[in-house]
Amino acid sequence: MQPAGQRSAGKGPSLGPSFFFSPSGWPYLLVPFIPAAIALELTHASAGLIFAAAAAGVIPTAALMGRATEEVAAKSGPGVGGLLNVTFGNAPELIIALFALNAGLHEVVKASIIGSILGNILLVMGAAMLAGGLAGGRTHQSFNRTAANVQSLMLFLAVAAMVMPAVFELVEGQGLPGIDQERIDFDSTVESLSLAVAIVLIATYAIGLLFSLRTHRALFNPHEEGEPAHDDTWGWSIRTSVIALAVAGIAVGGMSEILVGSIEGASDSIGLSEFFIGVIVVAIVGNAAEHWVAVLVAVKDKMDLSVNISIGSSAQVAMFVAPVLVICSFFMGPGPMPLVFNGFELAAVIMAVLVAYQVTNEGESTWFEGVQLLALYVILGLAFFYA
Repeated sequence: MQPAGQRSAGKGPSLGPSFFFSPSGWPYLLVPFIPAAIALELTHASAGLIFAAAAAGVIPTAALMGRATEEVAAKSGPGVGGLLNVTFGNAPELIIALFALNAGLHEVVKASIIGSILGNILLVMGAAMLAGGLAGGRTHQSFNRTAANVQSLMLFLAVAAMVMPAVFELVEGQGLPGIDQERIDFDSTVESLSLAVAIVLIATYAIGLLFSLRTHRALFNPHEEGEPAHDDTWGWSIRTSVIALAVAGIAVGGMSEILVGSIEGASDSIGLSEFFIGVIVVAIVGNAAEHWVAVLVAVKDKMDLSVNISIGSSAQVAMFVAPVLVICSFFMGPGPMPLVFNGFELAAVIMAVLVAYQVTNEGESTWFEGVQLLALYVILGLAFFYA
């Protein structure tokens, strides 16, 4: 997660009504949905209601996890702090996916992976460019072209690796999985290939951390002269931050279990396919707080941070979250999950990474580019809806 606003270090927020309607406080307005989701689950209410309440309840727990991570990072130094940020950046989404994996919802898990990549690249970066460009009537906004290109190239290579198991299946004549079609026959060859790809991606991700957090740290952590590295903290102690992180982790886990348990019933009751729920709803819910931060900092004309959130989060999903889920599938659920995506997912993610590389190659953005990214996301969403 990334910073959720700008405050003086060491000064906690004033928890009055104005805080909850501030840019960084709005996620906590959704806290009542946490007990509501638990109550609905215990009373065996409609699956649609349970799903909606749990989805809303995930957002404040994810925001608290991000805040606690920032507070720990502020006191741990840039190296450890950066590692904490990238490690917990997509933790809520990973937790949700692990519960879905354990329930055997492989296609929902893979849809959420693709949905997160698409959401960060098209929805978040598009909204950030649109809002940042319109705010103050800016004709364009600039960002570090080199850092953005490195992130985009990592994402492109990761997605290329993720596509290869699907290519292998096509060449072998097995075909791609259909929409909402869970695999019941497991092919040991493609599963072994997926595991090998996952190991390579995680190793590359670890080397990338060394590159971005140590050898080229200044490139990926730009700060204006005289600007403190952490000017947005609330002054929490390490003890308070760790406790908050633990509480947030438990809460995210509880909401994720309820959310995943209601997906199948909600799919039938509200008329949305499990595929659409995974690729759009779950992907957005797991990163809602972080998505909002990317737009907020773009409005403040901090496009380096905004682009880093959107492209960096996508790269993290492709190079860390997806491989971890593949490895965990060998120990959880009904069987290993191969990285074989359906045709809609493959086409969408390939288009998205190509667009990301093209947009970041210039080192500047306009609000109309944001409109175009959002339009593509809407078009893909419509295709997913009618699939």
